[in-house]
Amino acid sequence: MNFAAFISNRITFKSKRTFSKLIVRIAIIGIMLGLGVMILSIAIIRGFKQEIREKVRGFAGDMQVVKTDNNVSYERSAFVDSALYVKGIKSVDLVSDVHAYATKPGIIKANNEIEGVILKGVDSTYNWNFLKSNLVAGKVMNFADSAEAMKQIMISQTTANRLKLKAGDDLWMYFVQEPVRKRKLKIVGVFDVGVEEVDKTFVIGDLNLVRRLNNWTKGEIGGYEVRLKNFGDIAVAAEAVESRIPITLKSYTVLDNYPTIFEWLNMLDVNTVVMLVLMTIVAVINMISALLIMILERTSMIGMFKAMGASNWLIQKVFLHNAAWLIGLGLLLGNAFGVGLALFQESTHFLKLDQSSYYMTFIPIQLRWMDVILLNAGTLVICLLVLIIPSTLVTRITPVKAIRFK
Repeated sequence: MNFAAFISNRITFKSKRTFSKLIVRIAIIGIMLGLGVMILSIAIIRGFKQEIREKVRGFAGDMQVVKTDNNVSYERSAFVDSALYVKGIKSVDLVSDVHAYATKPGIIKANNEIEGVILKGVDSTYNWNFLKSNLVAGKVMNFADSAEAMKQIMISQTTANRLKLKAGDDLWMYFVQEPVRKRKLKIVGVFDVGVEEVDKTFVIGDLNLVRRLNNWTKGEIGGYEVRLKNFGDIAVAAEAVESRIPITLKSYTVLDNYPTIFEWLNMLDVNTVVMLVLMTIVAVINMISALLIMILERTSMIGMFKAMGASNWLIQKVFLHNAAWLIGLGLLLGNAFGVGLALFQESTHFLKLDQSSYYMTFIPIQLRWMDVILLNAGTLVICLLVLIIPSTLVTRITPVKAIRFK
């Protein structure tokens, strides 16, 4: 063991000074809380973004392919479904699923209440996994009997609450066209996505119902919903899909369809950076204060070492070794606090949220070990580098005055 490490070990673990011990403990607690809060904040923000993103893309898909025209309403222009179009989209390796759909605005009337909604028509190829995971009551639609499927509808819990409906009830849905058409539909399932823009707007029905209302032919659809294997590839996939569809079709991503939600999620990254900077500053200030107090309390020892021929840098290393021990202990406790609480919340969902405000019923957690490693390394390096500056106080201490210092 070298001289700096030996002396640091003595003043760290065998010191009898009570005041410096109190300051050191405060510094350790500061680092522990700072690192713990940083770990939890990043895990919560990642979890929150992941949950919202999966809710939106789970319902709307990652991309939509529609007819190229100036129609930007919910009621898209029809085009003929083609196996060649589907094959071209699926030829993109990043694509996992493609299915046809069509949308049509309508008004639901029930229990003397009315509600404007968008009927999203799907067929038997639709992937029900997402809606099954968010099903509150009833079941998903059954396309075994095509005639019965046209009489079925799924609504959100939000719409059900507003219209005082439940699974198994009948309702009348009116479609404003010339002439006005109405259909009596049976609620087979109630879902709760948790995203207001979805729950307030959409209901699920049969694609054939939309075709009949619009007088479309059997093969006509409103568009394709495209799901990707990995959401992170959406920019690359969008270009690839666009190059594989004819000029008569165009594609939109979920980022284009729900810009407000995704812009809001991107703003959370700014909050994360601000929080990390503030927590790091707090940890650094705590350690600087502790180091300065330790140096001042050891003024006599520093003077004695200088009188014996020790260099300024050697004495600085003593206190930097001491600081490293304290930072290491703070990081250890911070990991136990942050990671432990994150794992507890991830497994139990103990801490709850108001879904109407936050789109979910619990605080989501997405803990990445690389984030934990980088936070630990960053905190350690930044603290040690910054502590070099206050440790230079050693160079201003002269042996004669220091030995006389009481």
